[in-house]
Amino acid sequence: MPHDQLTVPISNPRTGQERLAVPVGRAAVTRAAVTAARGAQPAWARLPPRERARRLLRFADLVEQNLAAYTQAEQAGTGKPAEEGRGEVENCADLLRFFAGAQRADTAPAGGRRMRDRESWVRWEPIGVVAAIVPWNYPLMMAAWRIAPALAAGNTVVLKPALTTPDTALLLARDAATTLGPDVLVTLPGDRETGQLLVGEDVDAVAFTGSEAGGQDVMVRAALRRVSLELGGNCPALVLPDAPGDACATLVRAVTYNAGQSCAAPARVITLRENHDRVVEGLAKAMGDRRAGADFGPLNNADQAARYDRILDSSRAGVDHVADVAPQPGEEQGFWRPGRILAELAPDDPAVTQEVFGPVLTVQAARDIDEAVALANCVPQALAASVWGSGASTVLAIADELNAGEVWVNCHLDQTAELPHGGRGSSGHGTDMSVLALSEYQRPKTVTVSLDRH
Repeated sequence: MPHDQLTVPISNPRTGQERLAVPVGRAAVTRAAVTAARGAQPAWARLPPRERARRLLRFADLVEQNLAAYTQAEQAGTGKPAEEGRGEVENCADLLRFFAGAQRADTAPAGGRRMRDRESWVRWEPIGVVAAIVPWNYPLMMAAWRIAPALAAGNTVVLKPALTTPDTALLLARDAATTLGPDVLVTLPGDRETGQLLVGEDVDAVAFTGSEAGGQDVMVRAALRRVSLELGGNCPALVLPDAPGDACATLVRAVTYNAGQSCAAPARVITLRENHDRVVEGLAKAMGDRRAGADFGPLNNADQAARYDRILDSSRAGVDHVADVAPQPGEEQGFWRPGRILAELAPDDPAVTQEVFGPVLTVQAARDIDEAVALANCVPQALAASVWGSGASTVLAIADELNAGEVWVNCHLDQTAELPHGGRGSSGHGTDMSVLALSEYQRPKTVTVSLDRH
């Protein structure tokens, strides 16, 4: 083991017991990872698009062939149910396949004569080495969102997973070495300091998914280099009186998926005063049918459980519906927290203004639609939102007024590789998924040739 590398114990979220000692790299280890990726980048970038596509498709096939191992690794770090883990492995393979094809499409402006006696065209070139720093809530899927377009565009990647969830990132590096080539994707396990060192190394761009504070730190350390940020959500869901009958149940399923640890999960339900009690009752009934330990997993780590406790303990909600917790035998000491519905809240209540990042929905009442939209837009985060109602003109007008990078109508958390995802305000900037994500990891070069024969 290098002299500047240590190991840190991490816990099983389901039991709270130590499960693994993770090697945590410091300067020499971090520099070696970047140097390896730097050495592999020119050859990877020189491959014709169809060859990069073939290799990415083989990479996706290998991920799918090892579905059981990836699912088990994802569960080990997160504690999420097997069905959720399997779905995220399948999403990872789908994203790799999508970008394998997307990078073969020419999205640059067509060549032509834009000036007298001059022929011009635009080349899209890879940036170089990308540092991808991803969180613990979706270790594999968030990695895929970042590495798939970066690799497809001709970059090499140093992937730094969260301290508590290195398992699937290590599998990705193993399978990438077999299909893409050595050091095209390098995984660097470690803690927050490892990530800070990585940003300070000789990388050409940083793709960071995590907290607002973490994003601000990345911006400072990255200086003038390209940065793509996907940060917190605290997302609103506007439920109108004519909302579909399954609105409450669907919102509860969305906020308990992954134990609510999704940046785009619904967090703040906003409804009209006339509809308030009915919405609270509907949400409480639906949440009563969802039990931590049986229907959804635990929070990821002790710090996240402490955050949940701190925010909920400081809330002054007049109504607090708490669901059951039902861990399996031997898992009683895990980071389990119940689903909760909070209502009768002041606008500045901590549960409203801070992102709990857990299976919790707050409910606020507005006088009219204008106030409901104002409440939805009153927090600094602007990642995603949803609106629920039957009047097409009304819900589409509200969707237009919501300040969010992604808005759902009568659904929530519905995403696919073809559609972009990204935030505004303190939710960060940049685009994940869709062909637009390729531009996050490319830079244009204009070439102009003189045709003057004199």
